[in-house]
This record gives sequence, structure tokens and C-alpha cells, in this order.
Amino acid sequence: MSTQPSQHHVDVPGGRVYYEIRGSGPLLLVVGQPMTGFGPLADVLADDHTVVTYDPHGVGESTVDDPSLAVTPEIEADDLAQIVDALNGERADVFGSSGGAVAALAFAARHADKAGTVIAHEPPVAELLPDAPYIRAVVDDVENAYRTDGTGAAWGKFVSLVMYDGQVTEDGVPPAAWPPPGGDGEGADAAGPPPEPSEKQRADDELFFIRMLKPFTGYEPPVDVLLSGQPRVVLAVGAAPRGEVARRSADALAEQLGTSPVIFPGDHGGFMADPEGFATTIRKVRAESR
Repeated sequence: MSTQPSQHHVDVPGGRVYYEIRGSGPLLLVVGQPMTGFGPLADVLADDHTVVTYDPHGVGESTVDDPSLAVTPEIEADDLAQIVDALNGERADVFGSSGGAVAALAFAARHADKAGTVIAHEPPVAELLPDAPYIRAVVDDVENAYRTDGTGAAWGKFVSLVMYDGQVTEDGVPPAAWPPPGGDGEGADAAGPPPEPSEKQRADDELFFIRMLKPFTGYEPPVDVLLSGQPRVVLAVGAAPRGEVARRSADALAEQLGTSPVIFPGDHGGFMADPEGFATTIRKVRAESR
């Protein structure tokens, strides 16, 4: 059942962060990046949690004072801590997916006193992989595509990397089918050209491709800190056996932490297709932490 969220802002160093609250009960932060669409999952979890979703630093309704500065996992972790403090400092569990899982890992490392159970669903921590140098080269190519050819070209190359199944080589990755049939990935359809992006959309794209992508894909989790057991860090992967960067990264980090990943429904974006299944698994992981 859909839950109408309450809307809030909190001032953070270098900007202002927008977040929404649904439901009541134990505090649970649900974070993602660059994917959105957490509303259905948050609605389900709001039956028995106080669920917080947010717009990452400088994106969407969140703002930055200096858009030329990099946005790092550490900055987003500190933003999450500011949200927890704004909610009276209650210890929060976290579910993060993709780039949001990277922010969740940084939150666990930097703010252990504010974190309960941290579930990191397929964080693309590519520096843990043997093909990291080639992944870095592809990320460079994504940024260059944005600078020279704009948003559409950059998203195409980014999606090609995200979807590629297997180790990346010096040849890079083949282009994925992008834009998807019937659209350009940003709301266009077969009836005509895509709408002109708003000034804010252009700013968000520039922030993601120029200020955010490299700090997140280049993040090296502090394994020694995460091994402390405080907070509990749980790696999670989709049920579909695949070899994309995010899935392989999650497996690699789980191995370094001496654990096995928890299996969630679907693939990298499974929370959109099966929010009920994701909510059930999140509740199970939380229950095992008590």
C-alpha cells in the first residue's frame, strides 16, 4: 500500500540534502545511486519501519554550494549521519544498492556509532577486481564521452559497462542496446525526439559523470574496519548468476570479509521488479542481527 511520505531538508557541509520519511518503527535508510525507484520498496517496508529515502548530495532536490567539487562516498556517508542526527540520533539500519551500497559501506566505516545492520547490495567497488585497470579505462571513456558528446553518449557507455557480463579486458566492453527500444532512457518514446532536459537535469548529469562516478567506482572499502563486526555489514547479490562489475565486486568484498553474500531476488535492479521480495529479505537479515 502506497504511503505518502513527509518531506524534509537538512543542512550539511557544502549543501542541503532532501529526504523523505515513511511509516513508523525502527529506523531504516534506503539509499541508491544513480538508480531511483525506491518508492515501492519503501512503501512495503513502511509497514513496520521508519523508512528514510533521500536524494544524494547535489542530485534531485538536494543542492550543493560548489558544484565543481567532487562528491565522494565519504561525503554521502556524512550526509547520512546528518540525517540520523536530525532524527534524534537513533541508530539506523541501512539498505544500499549499487552506488548507494558504496555510500552505505562508507557510512558503516565512518559512523559505526550511528549504524546498526548495513546491507550492501551489489556495490561496484571495482578496485577489488583483477580487471580494475581496464574498468578504470572504461570509466575514463564514459567521462570523456560526456565531455565531448553529451548525456546520451555517456549514459550509453555507462550502461554498457554496468550490463557487461564478464571480466573487462583492454578492449573495453561492447556497446549495450542503448537507448532502449522505443525511448532514449530519459523518457522519450518512438513518437519523437526526447524532451529538452531541464537545467537541473543537466546539472545532475554533469555532477554524476564528472564529480561522482570516479570517486564511487574507485572507492576502496576499509576491510580492516568493516571486519570489526560493529556495525554488522552484510553483502548482498541478486539471485541471477551473472558476472557484471557490481556482482563480482560484491562477491570479492564478501570473500575478504569472510562471509557469503545474502541472495536477493532478481538482478542488479531487482528491488524495482520485486519490492515485496526485497522487503522480505531485508526483514530476514535484520532479524538475524538481533
